[in-house]
Amino acid sequence: MKGLKRIGFYLMLNLLVVSMLSIVLAFVPMPQNQVVSLLIFCAMFGFAGSLISLAISKFSAKKAYKIQIIDASVRDPRARFLYETVSALAEESGIRTPEVGIYPSQDVNAFATGATRNSSLIAFSSGMLNILSEEELAAVAGHEMTHITEGDMVSMTLVMGLINTFVMFGARIVATLLNSALRDNRGRGGLGYFGYYMMVILLQNVLMFLAMIPASAYSRYREYRADRGAAKLTDSTNMIAALEKIERYYTQDKREDSFAMAKINNKKSNSLFATHPSISARIERLRNL
Repeated sequence: MKGLKRIGFYLMLNLLVVSMLSIVLAFVPMPQNQVVSLLIFCAMFGFAGSLISLAISKFSAKKAYKIQIIDASVRDPRARFLYETVSALAEESGIRTPEVGIYPSQDVNAFATGATRNSSLIAFSSGMLNILSEEELAAVAGHEMTHITEGDMVSMTLVMGLINTFVMFGARIVATLLNSALRDNRGRGGLGYFGYYMMVILLQNVLMFLAMIPASAYSRYREYRADRGAAKLTDSTNMIAALEKIERYYTQDKREDSFAMAKINNKKSNSLFATHPSISARIERLRNL
């Protein structure tokens, strides 16, 4: 079932690319080979940054958060329980046990990262380890395990790569149309070399701002799905209790980085651009399961 969902997701992305290319070829007065070459160029740059970030995500997280990796030999009983729980969940899910780590922070949070399901990392803040009960920690581990088994890190990378491609491509197409519209019958006028690239930069910023609306909506969907997965792997009551404590003991983490979207809680905003649903909305959905 999960494999079919992923295939459907990839087909949807391909359909968006083909649809956009078809529209551009139909309405933009540019040679087809130039349009295709421009799209390939934008896709190469659009996906390159996202794929590189995904490939080095574990290494970057360990360095940025000073994550201490633990295993079954760790002396602290709660840390050992955490590792054993993640190991048991991984076995139940049919994947290799992710690396498990703890990072110093009063923020009650956790996140999963990694390039593949069998090469991933789940990191818990020291604040979460101190405040949540073992049952609640197990529920959070189930939430992060669901992110891994659903391939959320890869799917979000593809979404961002596609957004980058569309933004770069769309900005250049619109700038080209404006440049053509401002020329007279003899080809004089237009934006000029400098004006063209200034317009491209302006359009890229505007389009990226708008593109973050669907990207954020997809991120919120992932959180609901991970909560549902945690309820199935452990218990919805424990997941609700964990979310309530996460809300109650929320502490603003000063770090602003790419892992904020991956964390179990991010209260940066509550709007179309919010990457996480409100805790109350998540609890309500869990209660309605």
